[in-house]
Order: sequence, then structure tokens, then C-alpha cells
Amino acid sequence: MSKKVLLSGIQSSGKAHIGNYFGAMKQWVDMSKEFDCYIFIADYHALHSLQDPKEMKKNIVNLLLDYLAIGLDPKKVTLFKQSDISEHTELAWIFDTITTMPYLMRAHAFKDAEAKSKDIVVATFNYPMLQAADILLYSPDVVPVGQDQRQHVEISRDTAEKFNRIYGETFKLPEPVIMDTVAVVPGVDGRKMSKSYGNTIPLFAEYEEIKKCVMGIVTDSSEGIPKNVYDIHNLLRPASELLPLYEEHTGKYKILKELLIEDLEKFIAPLRERRKEWEGKLPEALEILKSGGEKAKAIASKKMNEVKEKIGVNVYE
Repeated sequence: MSKKVLLSGIQSSGKAHIGNYFGAMKQWVDMSKEFDCYIFIADYHALHSLQDPKEMKKNIVNLLLDYLAIGLDPKKVTLFKQSDISEHTELAWIFDTITTMPYLMRAHAFKDAEAKSKDIVVATFNYPMLQAADILLYSPDVVPVGQDQRQHVEISRDTAEKFNRIYGETFKLPEPVIMDTVAVVPGVDGRKMSKSYGNTIPLFAEYEEIKKCVMGIVTDSSEGIPKNVYDIHNLLRPASELLPLYEEHTGKYKILKELLIEDLEKFIAPLRERRKEWEGKLPEALEILKSGGEKAKAIASKKMNEVKEKIGVNVYE
């Protein structure tokens, strides 16, 4: 029997952080042993917040190196770039034609942008359709996401169901996979760790950067155990180890932060070294991305041919 398919990806909009790793990337590595994995760089999604071509190119290369450094084996995992597969945007347009504006107005990102009274670009409004295309083209069984990303998979499922009702059975309905213990990774300010909040700990940070981030973690002087420090530390060590340690040093936030710095350095150092090795093999890394794109393109093209037949635009023999 063939393996079940997993699909996921990250926007090329800045440095990967430990929230990306524990919220999704670690799952990809763990699940690549039993799933046929397709992991992409969401560079078109990044365009709604990044319009600097030099920065975009740098971010794409950096994210590719990140993928390889965390242990995604190109022999087991297909790595590709969203913009190399034109079928993503083509299918997104087709999904736009069967999706209502009131439905998209319920999307979290749109409501957040609207609440902040920002000028909302069209991409922020209808990006769920591009995301649905990203997912459904590859007929994945599972899509690993954080708890806050569950809606993205639900929208993809709704879109697949609606297309299937109108045009006949075409798309598989994917299931979200969420690890409850790391569904939302906390940032240094206690909110969800996010590049947009500027509250991250970079995944490949040097020691001094780790130290600066951890010492900046927000604490409440009324807490016996500093929640923000503990929640991040809990990603690295189980509660059975941490609780006695934190109880022993109740109120001694500097000591607890120093212990977290030490554990983060132990965790990050080998990843950092592997990434430096891949930096020295950039042509090989780019060839992996190009080759993965060719494989993904073949799958996406086959699905799009099926879609075109279903919607009635194929008129040539």
C-alpha cells in the first residue's frame, strides 16, 4: 500500500522561529517516516506583506536552508516553491468563482485586519482560496497546523465539498493534525509567537541572541512560577522535570531564565551547525528545491487537467 500524503508549508516572510518548529516543523520531520510529505515555501502568500524582491529571494533561500537543517530528508520529503507551480493560482481563481464574500469575511485574518482598521489588500481577503488550492492540488490526507490555523483546513474542506457538489467528486477532504501540547507556542511577551508581533526566538539564533530574547521574556512579579518562561521551557523539557526545578527556584526569575538559555542553546546549537553546513552547499540545496518543484508540478498539472475537464473548459481532443 502507498503511504498517506502529508502537506504543509511556511511563508517566506522572515526568520523561522521556535514557534514554527514546535508548532509544525517538528511534526513534519517526525511524520516523514510514515507519510509521503510535500513541504512547500509559500512565497506567493508572503507577497501580501513583503514587496522587496531582494528580501524575498533571501527569505526563500533561508527557508529552504531551514527546512534542510531541521532534518527534512529530500529522499523522503518533496520540497518545493509555491511560485514554481502555476496551478496554485489558477485553481485559486476557480475556487473564487464558487466562494461568496460573506463566507470569506468570516476568516480570522480578514476579521483581524478589519478590526485594526488597516487598508485591506485583496490578497488578505481571498488568501484562503489560494491556501485551499495549495492544499487540495496534492490530495493530502493530513495537514499539520497549529490550533489557530485549524480554520484554514476547514475552509479547504468546505471548498472541496462545494466543488465536489457542483462538479462531481474531485477533491479529497484533508484532516488537520494538531498536537494539543504545542498547538499555540507562546512568544516572549506571552502572546502567540509570531513574526508580526516581534516576540520570537529565532530557530537558529546564536547564543547571545538567545540570551537577549530570554532575558526579555515578560514576567509578572506576583507569579511564583513565571508562566511565560515556564511555557517556553516546557517545549524543551517535560513538566515532571521542570516543576521541581521551578519550585526550587520560586521567585528567582534570573536563575530560571538562565536555565532556559542553557537548554535553548543545547537544543539550537546542532540545528545551527547543520544549517551552516547547508549554507556551504547552496547549489545542491537549490537543486533539491528545483527537483522537488518538478515533481510537485507533475502532480498539480494532473489534478488541474481533471479540474478543467470537470468545469467544462477542455474542448480539444
